[in-house]
Amino acid sequence: MSSRLITDLLLVSTVTGIALAAASAGVWLVSARRAGGPLVAFGAGLLMGMAVFGVLPEAAEQAGLVQAAVILALGVGLLWAVDRYVHPVCPSCSHTHDHDRCAVSLHGFAAPLVVAASLHSLMDGLAVAASRRDGSDGLVWGVFLAVAIHKIPEGLAYGTILRAALQSRKAALWWCFVTQAPTIAGGAIESVFAANFGEGWLVYPLALAGGSFLFLGWHAIHNEFKRRGAVPALGPALTGALGAAILQQGLRAFLH
Repeated sequence: MSSRLITDLLLVSTVTGIALAAASAGVWLVSARRAGGPLVAFGAGLLMGMAVFGVLPEAAEQAGLVQAAVILALGVGLLWAVDRYVHPVCPSCSHTHDHDRCAVSLHGFAAPLVVAASLHSLMDGLAVAASRRDGSDGLVWGVFLAVAIHKIPEGLAYGTILRAALQSRKAALWWCFVTQAPTIAGGAIESVFAANFGEGWLVYPLALAGGSFLFLGWHAIHNEFKRRGAVPALGPALTGALGAAILQQGLRAFLH
C-alpha cells in the first residue's frame, strides 16, 4: 500500500468519524420526545440548505449555473416520479395515512436518503483525495477542513431524519454508518476514477444527490407542518437552512 493511499485513507477516515459523531448526536437527540419534532424539521432545513448553498455552487463551478440547476432539478424530478408512479417516498404525507398507527413519523424516507447520502459521501471522499493532486498543502488542508466542518451539519441532518424514519436507534445508527462509509471508498478509489473518467463527470452524481436532498427535505418539513403546525415546522427548518447557508458560504469564502 502506497504512502499516498495511506494518507488519503487517514484523511477520509477522519472526516467520516466526524460525520458519524454528528449523526449519532442527531439520532440520540431525536429519541427525546420534546426535541424530536423540531430537530427533524431542523435536519430537513439543513439538507435543503446544503443542496442550495453547497451542492449547487460547487456543481456550477464545473458545469455552469444553468446546467447544474437543471441536473439538481432532475434529481428532484426523479424522486418525484418514483414517489408518484412507483412507491411513495413519503407514505406519511398522504391524506389517507393514519398517524395513530404509525410507529415512526417519516417511514419510507430511509431508503432514498441512504442512496442519496451515500452518493454524496462518495463525492466528499473523492474531493479530499483529489485535492492532493494539486501539490499545494494549503489546498489539501483547506479542502480537508471544509469537508470535515461540512460533515457536522450533514451528519446531524442524516441522524435526525433516519431516526425519525426507523423504529430503533440501533437501526438508525447502522444506516448512518452506511451513508458515511462511501467517504472512505471515495478516498481509496479517487485515482482510479480520475484516470478513467476525468473530473468533469463528478458534477452529475453530486447534483443529483443535491436534488434528492431538496425533495426529501421538503417532504420532511411538509410532514412536520401537517403534524405540528407552521411555526414548529418552519421555524427550525429555516434555522437549519440559514445555518447551512452561513456555513457553506463561509467555507467557500475561506477557501477562495
